[in-house]
Amino acid sequence: MENLDALIFIDTNILLDFYRIRNSDVKLSYLDLIDKNHDRIITGSQVEMEYKKSRQVVIKESIGQIKIPNWNTLTPPALLQKSQPVKIIEDSKLEIKKQQSKLRERIVNILSEPGSKDEVYKVLQRLFKNETNWNLNRKNKIRFTVRNLAKKRFILGYPPRKKDDNSIGDAVNWEWIIQCAKESKKDIIIVTRDSDFGINYDNKMFLNDFLNLEFKERISRKRKIVLTDRLGNAFKMISLAVTQEMEDAEDELISDNLKRKRHQEEEVEKIIYEIESQVIKK
Repeated sequence: MENLDALIFIDTNILLDFYRIRNSDVKLSYLDLIDKNHDRIITGSQVEMEYKKSRQVVIKESIGQIKIPNWNTLTPPALLQKSQPVKIIEDSKLEIKKQQSKLRERIVNILSEPGSKDEVYKVLQRLFKNETNWNLNRKNKIRFTVRNLAKKRFILGYPPRKKDDNSIGDAVNWEWIIQCAKESKKDIIIVTRDSDFGINYDNKMFLNDFLNLEFKERISRKRKIVLTDRLGNAFKMISLAVTQEMEDAEDELISDNLKRKRHQEEEVEKIIYEIESQVIKK
């Protein structure tokens, strides 16, 4: 993998995915790299707002995944009701219920006290509050220039933007990326799992054609801009240590996200089919 002298823009969806990584050690390893490399990360109040707006929703999704097992599948025959295996199963039921209660209590604490109970929140809060040249926070006066440029590109229909989007958030992020590229004289790596900046085909990310041309015209044809859906790849490209375990966990996360998306699409299709069937019957 090619090494770059680059700044990294981490999209909000990547930050929210920290709540979906199953391996807590891997999650902490990624967060530690973010914590130690503020001066190499492009961020700002727009990303901070998007993260804090959606954080609780993502955590609530994890609560929904903590379900009580179907104990009916463990109901033994009457003649074995007093056997030792049945006693062990009953004890296990009580312990599982107890631990589920503790998990829910921890999630409530994370929701109510993020500043002290949520490791992801604490690390990202330090990133958002750090006074680097690449943080477009409310103290940075250039934010007004960036917003005006973002409004212009939004009115003209320029990417990046989501379909039917009524917010200039993506445009703000892109204009700030351009500004950071100008000032730093560095390459740019964009990490995202959304299609706002480009597409994913055959497990490879391709930057939107218009954005690619715009970057060359406004920055340099020699300077590089890379789009990836893996934070591990971005860190490796700027020569930060990423373990195989970290890469495997991110691959698993992406696979889980695709399965969840397909499931949601199937549920929507079922609802549409049911509605259409009712209309036809009438």
